[in-house]
Amino acid sequence: MARSYSTLPRAYSLARRPTTLDTASALDRPRALRMAARTFEIEARALTALAARLDDAFVCAVAAVLGCRGRVVVMGMGKSGHIGRKVAATLASTGTPAMFVHPAEASHGDLGMVMPGDVVLAISNSGESDELAALLPALRRLGVTFIAMTGRAESTLARHADIVLNSAVDEEACPLNLAPTASTTAQMALGDALAVALLDARGFKPEDFARSHPGGSLGRKLLMHVHDLMRSGDAVPSVPPAASFGELLREMSAKGLGFTAVTGPDRRPLGIFTDGDLRRRIESGADLRALTAEQVMHRQPHLVRDDALAVDAADVMERCRVTSVLVVDAEGRLVGALNSNDLMRAKVI
Repeated sequence: MARSYSTLPRAYSLARRPTTLDTASALDRPRALRMAARTFEIEARALTALAARLDDAFVCAVAAVLGCRGRVVVMGMGKSGHIGRKVAATLASTGTPAMFVHPAEASHGDLGMVMPGDVVLAISNSGESDELAALLPALRRLGVTFIAMTGRAESTLARHADIVLNSAVDEEACPLNLAPTASTTAQMALGDALAVALLDARGFKPEDFARSHPGGSLGRKLLMHVHDLMRSGDAVPSVPPAASFGELLREMSAKGLGFTAVTGPDRRPLGIFTDGDLRRRIESGADLRALTAEQVMHRQPHLVRDDALAVDAADVMERCRVTSVLVVDAEGRLVGALNSNDLMRAKVI
């Protein structure tokens, strides 16, 4: 007979699991905080020493990458490999074509990704990584510029490099002085410094950054134009100057944007009438039925060009304290309408 689940022992489910607070109370709190502070101090000293050591080798590395006809190929094993992936990503996103190639995989075919004219940046704190050392003859035959980022100036990688970036540290933050901590911080900072010097030398602009980050907020702000978001065609509320007040209200209601443009025969905007204008007219007690669109419209409406950046339209709305703008083409003809909801949906604001 099958055993009923209701008769199974329940001790395992009733055992009290230790909570985060229980674990924290068992720790030596002052010691944990001291270890954290010690880590920051050691790594900060490593970066200060790194800055003081900068010399012409760094300038030569920047010049070599600027003159590169191909890509920067970053390599590294272990923790240095993790740093290398980040360095390659930072270079690629700031105007320097770069990629990471794993040294062990390079020995089994991925070296085909490296081409003559590339710059290879090999990262190794010891400078004695067997996987990197095994690639040196092949890299030399390819004729690439070889930059070694290492903590030992007399290492194998350093001896075979065209340029050596010294990332040495006096000690690791690890209390055993074993786990890569301060050394990887120095490598990361040196890679960032290289990327920043390169983007500055290239005259890299926010617009360039946005082009490689189209999915980010900066990309949306700097790459999206008004014509990408605006209402166009029949969705744009518009009436002629002679339209009756009733016709004006029907157009506003039909298009649902809370306003309508008043345009001349050439489609150039003459004015705008909004929900706010309607409330103010009603409060004044005026007889609106006998008025025309031209008589009630607000003259000199806020306009933006259809080829303007969406973020510029957002600036106009914020500066003028309005929630909608009319969109015109290069000849000043009405081609669209844009409101703050459109900008929020696109996450421009």
